[in-house]
Amino acid sequence: MGSLPVSTPLREAITGVVLAGGRGERMGGEDKGLVPFQGRPLIAHVLARLCPQVGEVLISANRNLDRYRAFGHRVIEDDQASFGAFCGPLAGMLAGLRHSRLPWVAFVPCDAPALPLDLVAKLSCATDGIRPAVAACAGQRQFVFCLLPALLAPRLTASLAAGERRPGELLRALDAIEVEFRDPGLFANINSREDRRWGAGD
Repeated sequence: MGSLPVSTPLREAITGVVLAGGRGERMGGEDKGLVPFQGRPLIAHVLARLCPQVGEVLISANRNLDRYRAFGHRVIEDDQASFGAFCGPLAGMLAGLRHSRLPWVAFVPCDAPALPLDLVAKLSCATDGIRPAVAACAGQRQFVFCLLPALLAPRLTASLAAGERRPGELLRALDAIEVEFRDPGLFANINSREDRRWGAGD
């Protein structure tokens, strides 16, 4: 597969992956990306903010695949045969690394409708061209807002096979570069029906 990239990745070299493969347990089992928020599905808000930042977009999902395809992007699934169903965001991240046509991959969750418009640019400028970069805000790392080289797929495969399910542990092991953002509201996510009603103005 060649060596790791050695320069700051440009927009055209980055795939954006929306992680929409969760079970939505706090939403009563609803598919979070398709939950209405301010008149549109959550994922529509995320796509509108992510698409201008990257060269291509993938949607990582494990159900309602045709509905996700209707948004006009490739839809990819977790490798459930190898790692089991719904084994967390790391499985979606691995799918993104494996299916990306570009050398770098930026990840965002499907339930963050206000994600930073400069997220990918700041992450790519911070990376040294080899190590991943991860967003941080108010003293906390936002582990599913990150940028990884696609060539890390074998490392992520090994971590999942060894039972790792926490993105934070993997990114710490990879010595990810932390990128600070000032506004916590940019990373606010819709985790419950109460959040959904608030977003709709009820």
